[in-house]
Amino acid sequence: MYVERRTHVRFLLAFWLFVLSGVAFVDRTNISIAGLQISSEYGLGNQRLGWIFSSFLIGYAGFQLPAGWLAARYGPRRVLSLGVLWWGVATALTAVLPSGMAHAVVLLIAVRFALGAGEAVIYPAANQFVARWVPVDERGLINGLIFAGVGAGSGLTPPLLTWLITNEGWRSAFWACSAAGLAAGAVWWIYARDTPEEHSGVYPSELQHIREGIAVKPGGASPVGESQAGEVVPAAPVISWRAIFRRRDLPALMGGYFAFGYIAWIYFSWFFLYMAQVRGFNLKASAYYSMLPFLSMTICCLAGGTLSDRLTRKYGLRTGRCGLASVAMLLTAIFLLMGSKVQSPQLAGVILAVGAGALYLSQSSFWSVSVDIAGNSSGVFSSMVNMGGQIGGAVTASLTPWIAQRFHWSTSFAVSAALAVFGAICWMTVHPERPLDA
Repeated sequence: MYVERRTHVRFLLAFWLFVLSGVAFVDRTNISIAGLQISSEYGLGNQRLGWIFSSFLIGYAGFQLPAGWLAARYGPRRVLSLGVLWWGVATALTAVLPSGMAHAVVLLIAVRFALGAGEAVIYPAANQFVARWVPVDERGLINGLIFAGVGAGSGLTPPLLTWLITNEGWRSAFWACSAAGLAAGAVWWIYARDTPEEHSGVYPSELQHIREGIAVKPGGASPVGESQAGEVVPAAPVISWRAIFRRRDLPALMGGYFAFGYIAWIYFSWFFLYMAQVRGFNLKASAYYSMLPFLSMTICCLAGGTLSDRLTRKYGLRTGRCGLASVAMLLTAIFLLMGSKVQSPQLAGVILAVGAGALYLSQSSFWSVSVDIAGNSSGVFSSMVNMGGQIGGAVTASLTPWIAQRFHWSTSFAVSAALAVFGAICWMTVHPERPLDA
C-alpha cells in the first residue's frame, strides 16, 4: 500500500532564511569589529565612527516601506535574491577603499548607506514568506528560527573576523563577508519559491497542512485562492493600505520596536568597544566576551518563538505574543541596569549578555504579530514596524557614544533600560486578535 510521506520544505526554507539572517548581520556588524583598525587608518574617532554606523541604519530604515511593497508585489524569492546580491557588492566596496584617501568618512558613510538600503528587504521578505508558507501555530517558532540568525551571525563575527583581521588585515574580513553573502543568496534563488504551490518539492500532505493552518489564521485573507476548476492557486497580492494606516496599535508596535532596536544596536555597534575601552579587555578577550550576548540572543530567540506558540495555543494571541514580549522587555531593563553597575568586568559581560537574551525573547512576537494582524499585507505592515526599530538603532549608534562621553557609560545603559520599560508599555496596547479589516 502506498503511503505518502510528509515533506517539510517550509522548515528547510526557514532554515535558509536563518542562514541569510546570519550573513546579513555579519555584514552589518563587521564594521564594529574592524572599527578600531578603520578608525586608526582613516583618523576617525568614535563620534565619526558612530556616523558610519548610523548611515547603515538610516539607509535600512528609509527603504523599509519600498522593501515591504516589493516583497508583497514580487514575492520573497526574487526580492531577497536581488537584495543579497546588492549587499554583497556593497560589502565588497568597503574593502576596496584605498588607505590614506581624503574624505574617507564620506565614502564610508555612502557605502554603508547603500548596504543598509540593500539589506532592507530581508525581514519584510521573510515575513511575506511566513504569511504564505507557515501555519498560525508554527509562526512563533519559524520567526524565532529566522531571527536566531541575528545572534548566530553576530556571535560568530567577533572571533572569526578578529582572526581574519589579525592575520590578513581588516579588508579581508569584508571580502569574506561579501563572498559568503553571494553564495547564500545563490542557494536561496535556486531552492526557494514564493508560494508552496509553486515548489515541486512540497508534497500534497504538506501543502494541505499549510493551507489549513493559514486558513484559520486571524489576520486577513488567505494568500491562496480558488480557480474555476476548483484548484487552489496563489491569489494576487492585495495590500490593505487604508486598514494599515488606520491601525491604532501600529504606532505602538513601531514605538516598541524603536526601543528594541535602540537596545539591540548597543550590542551590535558598541559592545565590543565597550568591553575593550571601558572594561579593559584586550582584543582577544573582547572578542570572546562579545560572543556572549549573541549566543544568548540565539538561544532566547528560539526559546521565545517556541514559548510564544505554546502560550498562544493555550491562552490566545494577546498572552502568547504581547504578554510574553512585555515581560521580556521589563526583564531586559533590569539586566541592563544591573550589568552596567557591577564592578567585575567578567560579571558585567555575563549579566549584559543575559539582558540581550531577555530582549530577544520578544523578537519573534514583533514579526509574528505582524502576520497575525496583517495577513497578506504583512510584508508592508512588518516593514513599517521594522522601520521603527532601525530608527532606534540609528539613534543609538550616534547617541550612545555622546551620552557615554559626557555622562558615563552607565547613563547610556540607563537610557536603554528606560526605553525597555517604554517598549513593555507599548506591548500592552497591541491587539493581534483583531485583524485588519478585509
